[in-house]
Amino acid sequence: MHRPHLPHALALSIAFALALAAPASHAERSGAAPAAQEAVQDESRRLNAWFDEKFAEELRFSPIALTVLGRKELYDQLDDVSDEAAERQLAWRRATVEEMESRFDYDALDEEARLSWDLWKQQYELAAVRHRFRRNAYVFNQMQGVQSFLPTFLINFHKVESEADFQAYLSRLAALRKGFGTLLERARRNAEDGYRMPRFAYEGVLAEARAVVSGAPFDEGPDSALWADLQAKADGLAKAGTIDAARAETLKSQAREALLAHVAPAYRELIAWAEADLVNAQENPAGVGSTQPEGAEYYRAMLRLHTSTDLDPAQIHRIGLEEVERIHREMHAVMERVGFEGSLQDFFAYIASDPKFRFPDTDEGRQAYIDAATAAIDNIKQVLPRYFGLLPKADLVVRRVESFREQPGAAQHYMPGAPDGSRPGVYYAHLSDMGAMPIPELEVIAYHEGLPGHHMQISIAQELTGVPQFRTQARSTAYSEGWGLYAEWLAREMPGTYQDPYSEYGRLSSELWRAVRLVVDTGLHAKGWTEQQAVDYFQANTAIPDASVRSEVQRYITWPGQATAYKIGMLRIQELRRKAEAELGERFDIRGFHDAVLGGGALPMNLLERRVDQWIARVQGG
Repeated sequence: MHRPHLPHALALSIAFALALAAPASHAERSGAAPAAQEAVQDESRRLNAWFDEKFAEELRFSPIALTVLGRKELYDQLDDVSDEAAERQLAWRRATVEEMESRFDYDALDEEARLSWDLWKQQYELAAVRHRFRRNAYVFNQMQGVQSFLPTFLINFHKVESEADFQAYLSRLAALRKGFGTLLERARRNAEDGYRMPRFAYEGVLAEARAVVSGAPFDEGPDSALWADLQAKADGLAKAGTIDAARAETLKSQAREALLAHVAPAYRELIAWAEADLVNAQENPAGVGSTQPEGAEYYRAMLRLHTSTDLDPAQIHRIGLEEVERIHREMHAVMERVGFEGSLQDFFAYIASDPKFRFPDTDEGRQAYIDAATAAIDNIKQVLPRYFGLLPKADLVVRRVESFREQPGAAQHYMPGAPDGSRPGVYYAHLSDMGAMPIPELEVIAYHEGLPGHHMQISIAQELTGVPQFRTQARSTAYSEGWGLYAEWLAREMPGTYQDPYSEYGRLSSELWRAVRLVVDTGLHAKGWTEQQAVDYFQANTAIPDASVRSEVQRYITWPGQATAYKIGMLRIQELRRKAEAELGERFDIRGFHDAVLGGGALPMNLLERRVDQWIARVQGG
């Protein structure tokens, strides 16, 4: 997976792009006269300037989004998570679409500006869908909950370069309690009305919330993550000479008081509610299609939203079954290469049980994992120019997930660097249970989360020039996660990768994992499977460790449809590449194809196809 999505209640004002329907067809120009071409350029520039104005307005809805982008406007505030704020933002989005359609002429735009137009409109359509089903999305959960997001955000994104920045941090701590109160009231109402998260999600929320307020200054023990961060940032100001040591101690005292006065009560109120409502939650839950009001309709909408296709649950389920069968055949071929005798299940058991396929569950073993992942990424860095014309400015580093949010067997993920390259992208690994981190899968995960995967895709998008800024921050699940899975497959073509047959097995295991997701996600949410039924299917068809299987299934239950985007997106990008190779023949250039895919930012599949078609036409036209 890529960078963690912000909680629904604290979603960035930057909407995830999605094609809910194909845009209206418009005739393309060819051979336009110079005067006409100049008119097209003028109208496109005018629209792009308008997009930048509107995006600047949009960012004002989200102080968090501004901070993530490395900006310090509204630096002392958090997002307004009230229903009224959500209504205002949706109304604003609707008004911008109406203004765009009244002020600009679609047919007078160039190709790139038309893509921007369609993307802007589709982002509003996406926001409207999310708003309609806002009660179906769990306010707190073990995957995207504000209880873990906010500390992560403050520690990693809130830079302190002055005393004013430190005071802004304290103001955000003060605002946290109000925001938590608003969200907690919504969670209570939703639970009472049938939108109650499963028992495991309550348990995950409780574990994370308790971890945030464990340790000094909340109780005895080592410094909590927030307290350690605040002290380090105050000391950093003193070390830089911005303030003296005495003032640093004063700031620390203020920070300690803010944690006790605002953070502790907010988290303890959340903990008290979750503990009290836990008894009402399902122990072995099914998906939203059979457990929530309008759950079946909500799930179909989420599938369209995440895959940017019109595939229904039955179709996706069938594709999943077919892909599982194909990948199993390729795994049998690997078994033959290594001379293993027995069934595929025997091979799974062998990989899962033999100690040589795991690093030791020690600090040394964890560092060995980080070092090996870093080495795999460094190898890719050397060969990237052979496959890409566009290269990221931001560096990439591998880190262990912070202790307060680390979960045994949880999915690895990526956090983006700064658009100007000043902050590196981070590939985060959950290393609390090394038994859940098989060595054969080390390479493929590094390629997915790092290079040529999410770091490549997200950094290039953020660094794009010549397109409106909102394009650099747009997100589409099928595009982003489809690219990540395509990157795993693409890495096979690069020298120095998957040289060990067991690493190739790891690649296939990763692809199998995403194919199984199609079966399990639709099984849970459209066929009424329980959590245990989904776990059983996973265990029967993959070698994924039990801890990871359980974590994955629980993720799908609380995040309907998202897991299907990986495989569906990958299949679509592969189809586009085959199409380009067939139509261009010897004129096909892999660098040009990848630049066409990555050079427009994250686009829903219908717009991505249009962009690739435009690139093919340009190559054919010479």
